[in-house]
Amino acid sequence: MSNSVSVVIDNGVAIVTIDNPPVNALSFHVREPLMQALFALRDEASVTAIVIACAGRTFVAGADITEFGKPVQQPDLRAVVATLETITKPTVAAIHGTAFGGGLELALGCHFRVADAGARLGLPEVKLGLLPGGGGTVRLPRLVGAVKALKMIVSGSPVGADEAHAAGLVDAVFEGDLTTHAVNFAREIARKGGPFTPVRDRDERLGETDLAAFDAEAAELAKKARGLEAPVACAQAVRNTLTLPFDEALAAERALFVKLVASDQSRAQRHLFFAEREAAKLPGKDTPKRRIARVGVIGAGTMGGGIAMAFANGGFSVTLLETSEEALQRGLGMIEKNYAVSVSRGSLAEDARRQRLAQFKGSTDYADLAECDLIIEAVFEDMAVKKEVFGKLDAVAKPGAILATNTSYLDINEIAGSISRPQDVLGLHFFSPANVMKLLEIVRADKTAPDALATVVDLARRIGKVAVVVGVCHGFVGNRMLAARGSESEALLLEGATPSQIDKAFTDFGWPMGPFQMGDLAGLDIGWRNRKARGLSAVIADTLCEQGRFGQKTGRGFYLYEAGARAGVPDPEVEALIREKAAEKGIEPRAISADEIIERTLYPLVNEGAKILEEKIAARASDIDVVWVNGYGFPIGKGGPMFWAGLEGAAKIVERLDHWHQRTGKDVFKPAPLLKRMADTGSWEVEATA
Repeated sequence: MSNSVSVVIDNGVAIVTIDNPPVNALSFHVREPLMQALFALRDEASVTAIVIACAGRTFVAGADITEFGKPVQQPDLRAVVATLETITKPTVAAIHGTAFGGGLELALGCHFRVADAGARLGLPEVKLGLLPGGGGTVRLPRLVGAVKALKMIVSGSPVGADEAHAAGLVDAVFEGDLTTHAVNFAREIARKGGPFTPVRDRDERLGETDLAAFDAEAAELAKKARGLEAPVACAQAVRNTLTLPFDEALAAERALFVKLVASDQSRAQRHLFFAEREAAKLPGKDTPKRRIARVGVIGAGTMGGGIAMAFANGGFSVTLLETSEEALQRGLGMIEKNYAVSVSRGSLAEDARRQRLAQFKGSTDYADLAECDLIIEAVFEDMAVKKEVFGKLDAVAKPGAILATNTSYLDINEIAGSISRPQDVLGLHFFSPANVMKLLEIVRADKTAPDALATVVDLARRIGKVAVVVGVCHGFVGNRMLAARGSESEALLLEGATPSQIDKAFTDFGWPMGPFQMGDLAGLDIGWRNRKARGLSAVIADTLCEQGRFGQKTGRGFYLYEAGARAGVPDPEVEALIREKAAEKGIEPRAISADEIIERTLYPLVNEGAKILEEKIAARASDIDVVWVNGYGFPIGKGGPMFWAGLEGAAKIVERLDHWHQRTGKDVFKPAPLLKRMADTGSWEVEATA
C-alpha cells in the first residue's frame, strides 16, 4: 500500500505491517495508509482476522513527538483506533520490543494483544508533561483495573510482557517468531467465532474499583508530583473513566491533553526529551570506537564503589583497586550490601545479584589493571594524589586504554600533561551515588583523542547514563554554576534570611530540597575541605564545621536531626550564630522575600551558564539544562536553567542582575554579554568567531 504500511493475506488472516524506522512512530504518513488498510480489510469478505505487526526492532514506540503543538493532520490516532473498534472480525496486535504511548493506545484498539516474551508496554506521556491523548486513560483501566492503570499512567513506567499478561493487558506471550504465533492465534480465535467485544465496551474491571481507595492512591501519587501538572491530570483522567460514560471520559481526556500540550511545563519536558538526545551527539558520526571489555576502578569508597557497580550493572567485568586489603574488602562488602538491599526491595533478582558480583575482581596491585580497556580513578580530590595515580597508570596500562579521572573540579589538562599519553585522558564526572544518578559529565581535555571521546559517550548509554560532553574549567558545567548559585547564600543569611526560609523558596520553586538541606545531606565537611584547599572561607558554614556540625551524619548541621531522622528541624543555635556573625560585621537584619532569594541565587546560575556558553565549555544551552535537571535536581517542569530563563524573561533577569551588581559590586551579578544578547534576540546562539 505504501512504504510505511503493507498488507499480506495468509489463508484469510491479514497481516498489516507498519514500517517506519527507527521506532515505527505513528506519523501522519503511517496513520493515513493504516486507516485505508483498515477500511479495506473491514469490508473484505475473504479476510477472517487482522493482525497488526511492525517491522524492525520494535512495535510502535509512540506518537511522532515532532507533531505536538502543530495542526493535527487527519486521520489522527483517535480516529484510527475508533476505526479499529468498528471491525467485527477479530483484530490482534502483535507486540515486540516496546509498545509505548500511541503504540499501546493503537494496540488497545484491537480486540486482542499478544506479545513477545521480551516486550515492554507502557504509557510514558507523563514524562513529557502530557497524558495519553489517544484513549489510553479510558481503555487501559478496562483491562487492568483502575488502580493498576493509575500507577502505570502516573508513573509512566513500562511493564514487561509477563506482568502485562498477568494484569490482563496481554492475552498471550510467545517465544519465537511472533508474527507466526499471532497469525495462528488470530486464526484460532476466528474459528471459535464471536462476537468480539472492543475494549471500550468492557466495563467489568471498572466495577471492581473502590472509589475511596482509588482517591487515596491518587492523592498519594499527587504528593510525589511536586507541582507537576501532568501526573495530577493523569489521575483525573483515569478517575473520569470510573465516573463518566466512555465517550464523555474520552472527551475529557482530550480536553486535558490539549491544555497540557500548550503548557509551559510540557514545553519544558519536551525540550528536555530532545536535549538529552542532542547532548549525546558528537561531530563526526563515523568516528571509530575502542573496544571496552574490562573496566578498572581505582578507589573502593562510596564513589569508586558506585562507579564499579554502574559498570557491573551494564554487563562489564570490573577490576576494583585499593591501597590495602582492608580497604578493598570494606569496599567489596559495601557493594555486596548494596546489592542485597536491592534484592530485599524486589528491584533485583537473586540470580542477577550473583551474576553481578561475579563480575568483580578485587586487587591491591596496579599490575592487575594491565588488562583493562578503561581505567577510572576515584581517589582523593587533590592534584598531587591524582598525578601520582596517573603516573602509575602510565606505566602499567596497555596501549590504547582510556584513562579517566572522576574529579569534580581539577584541571584535567594538567593531569593529562603529566603522563606520556595525553590523548587517552579525559574526565568522567559521575554523581553520587554513581550507581543510581543518571548524569555523567564527560570532560574533553585539549588533547583527548576523538575516538576516546566517542567511545565513552557510547559507553555512557550502555550503562544507562545521560551523557553531556563539556570542556575543562574549574568545576566544569555543573559545579561551576553551583558555585554561582551559592555565592550569595551566606550573604542572604547575614542580611536576615534563615536557612529554612531559603530552603522553602527553593522547594516552592520545585527543587526537591534547598541548598542548606542539600549541604547537610552531602556533608558540610566536603565543602569545607574544598574551600580550605582553595584558600576560601564561608563564615557560617566554616564555623559550623569547626564545631563538628557536618550535617545529617553528625546529627547537627544547619539543622538538627533526631536519631535516625532524615528531615531536620530549625536549630536556634544556628540562628543565634548567624545573628552574632551579622552583628560582628555591622549588618542590620531585614526582611528578605522569596523573590529576592530567587534573584540572588538562580539569576546568577543562569548568568554563569551564559558565560559557559560564551567560553564554549558547553556546546549548547540545552546541554546545560540536561546537566542541571539530571545532576542537581533543577525542576523538570521548568526545563533547566537556560530554558527557564526564556520563560522568566531574559530581559527581566538582566535588569535585576544589574540592580544587584550596582548594589553589591559583586561580579557574580554582572550580566554576561550573551545573556544581554539573549534578552534582545531570544536565542542562546554564540556568535561565530573568526
